[in-house]
Amino acid sequence: MAVDFKYIVVGRGLMGAAAARHLARQTDGVAVIGPDEPGDRKAHQGVFASHYDEGRITRTIDPDRNWALLANRSIGRYREIANESGIDFYREAGCVVVAPDGSDYLERTRQAAVSLGLETRLLDAGGLKTAFPFFAFPAGSAGVFEATGAGHINPRKLVKAQSLLAERAGATVIRDYVVSIREEGGLATVETAGGLAYRSEKVLLAAGGFSIAENLLPRPVAMTVYGRTVTLFEVGEADALRLAAMPSLILDVPGIHIYLLPPIRYPDGKFYLKIGGDPDDLVLHNDIEMRAWFRTEGRESVRVHLQRIVADLMPDMMPLSISTAACVVSFTESSYPMIGYTSSPGIAVLTGCAGTSAKSSDEIGRLGAELLLSGRISEQGYSADFTPNFR
Repeated sequence: MAVDFKYIVVGRGLMGAAAARHLARQTDGVAVIGPDEPGDRKAHQGVFASHYDEGRITRTIDPDRNWALLANRSIGRYREIANESGIDFYREAGCVVVAPDGSDYLERTRQAAVSLGLETRLLDAGGLKTAFPFFAFPAGSAGVFEATGAGHINPRKLVKAQSLLAERAGATVIRDYVVSIREEGGLATVETAGGLAYRSEKVLLAAGGFSIAENLLPRPVAMTVYGRTVTLFEVGEADALRLAAMPSLILDVPGIHIYLLPPIRYPDGKFYLKIGGDPDDLVLHNDIEMRAWFRTEGRESVRVHLQRIVADLMPDMMPLSISTAACVVSFTESSYPMIGYTSSPGIAVLTGCAGTSAKSSDEIGRLGAELLLSGRISEQGYSADFTPNFR
């Protein structure tokens, strides 16, 4: 049978769009299949993505060196992607990780930074107060501050930039979503919701949480998908100006595990601080549950939890409004992305964000492209095992 494409990437989110760009820069015959963002989320019946937002934290500092390296290599290519696409998606606002002074979490974060030659500042409680007077951290806190090469990215714009560059490099962008992948006669056949079928030598499934949907793999990936509720605090122009020097924040102290972004202007023209950190887990077992979840505004209990944290953390901030939104995160058994082949030599997977991969998506996508082109991923300084696990 003749092939329509040499390689098909299924999923045009942060990882999939990046993989398509890296593939198209090195070979021809590349297609990436994934829909645009729905215009009416509550009425939408198709698939969704978690990049429908204006802010994601980016930083190298991380207690896990492999995640730090994935991020560092991605961040190193931000300028190239922005310059080539003409799409500005990154703001260097810095990032601070705060945890109890002397904790293993902070020590591992510091050691990972040192091993990568990263310039950071260690701040005790007094140093945190001096550097970031708008925060009221719990007593006994300390922090690791990364001033450069960190801040936040616009995930919508990053996907747009990656898709544009993939297309410019020769990739075919198909704005649909896939309902089945199967191997036939040594080739992979992909069928879309629009009723079309495409054949290719190899397929890379990069559908985020929706990678657990039926009929996409010979056996489902061993991955758990959780519904997450993000909360947006609208602030006025005066507060946005007062908080102009605010870095992205990760706070990990007893009872509180959150991330917080500085004021970002959203498409409605208003400034919002975004916070995430569900106090408990909501497991989504299949794509039907995921679609239903994305059509909601998230959970009220999470909003109450996060609102209480922000009131203590930023007592001088007076939000004009508070709203919520739904997204999902997907965790593998290793807590690293799964990048490898299924039992079929023509079908591979690239999934598992661990709630932390937006910043690292370009490097993860590059590894996915390497997998298809070379049949394997060389070590490249990673000690992580990216081998997929299946149910």
